[in-house]
Amino acid sequence: MIAAASDLQYALTEVVAGFERASGRSVKLTFGSSGNFVRQITQGAPFELFFSADEAYARELSERGLTVDGGALYAVGRLALFVPRGSPVKADARLEDFAAALADGRLKKIAIANPEHAPYGRAAREVLVKKGLWQKAQGHLVMGENISQAAQFAASGSVEAGLVAYSLVLSARMAQAGKYALLPADWHDPLRQRMVLLKGAGETARLFYAYAQSPPARTVFEKHGFAVPAGD
Repeated sequence: MIAAASDLQYALTEVVAGFERASGRSVKLTFGSSGNFVRQITQGAPFELFFSADEAYARELSERGLTVDGGALYAVGRLALFVPRGSPVKADARLEDFAAALADGRLKKIAIANPEHAPYGRAAREVLVKKGLWQKAQGHLVMGENISQAAQFAASGSVEAGLVAYSLVLSARMAQAGKYALLPADWHDPLRQRMVLLKGAGETARLFYAYAQSPPARTVFEKHGFAVPAGD
């Protein structure tokens, strides 16, 4: 039973497939927002392994004595601007047309994940604050419960733009739905993603935890747009 941040929807599914082929064992993935998983785990949800999109959430569980140890950093995420087909907003990595569209009325709805419990939502807020657009964006924000839902809003065309996970816009489904621009990494705090084994984790969870740090798994994470850290 694995709880995983929803930015891992494509990458971790592929990692699991490789693990199952190699080991003959199976795991069950549940995707959602990292903050919500912390609440569920502290309330006794029967997860054995937690892949967080923000290492602070993993450390919080560790500090509460709910994990085997401090865990391992497995990836660093990136944020992207996604615009669906037909949007009047350009996929501009400097957000210059995004800002102009917000001012002239072309940009009416912006999809982000909820910053209160989704790390990519918090990163999106940091980007908008940095660009002086956070106050202007109020009233235009459509918040997803997690980053996967925010990406769905953007891909559906129900918004003109979305600030979403790079790992999701690289998927074939999103590629067919619009265009993206990778935002500068220094526009927000690093999305350092940590995994932790939870107390009572079984052998399969422990084996998968090790596999997720192996070269085949690291290659998959890189393919899906993550930076793979050299160390902890």
